[in-house]
Amino acid sequence: MSALYLYANAVLYLVFAVWCTVGMSRTAPAMGFAALTSGGRSEYLTIYGGLQLGLAVAFWLLARNPEWHKPGILFALALYAPIVVFRLISMARFWPVGNVTLGTAALEVVLLAVGTWLYLSR
Repeated sequence: MSALYLYANAVLYLVFAVWCTVGMSRTAPAMGFAALTSGGRSEYLTIYGGLQLGLAVAFWLLARNPEWHKPGILFALALYAPIVVFRLISMARFWPVGNVTLGTAALEVVLLAVGTWLYLSR
């Protein structure tokens, strides 16, 4: 089950990296980035393309070796716990937010919950 969770994370990050890189002109506004300067476009591609691709590779590598599953789950928890906290606080602070933000938040909460369940059930 841990391998499936880690591979699922790898696939999700790969899909998001490609989606945000190839479709930046559509994804950036959908996420609330109304206008980006050249520096903003560079930063968007670096984080939403490069960082997410890096996370996809990390999760894929962690999923491949059963000895790395527990550290992989801990990595996921270390990643998702602060993301979910910041997401929920920022959504409450800046409400209303768009559907892409709501969908992303729901996915992050699910990934945190499943990762917590996997960690505690070991």
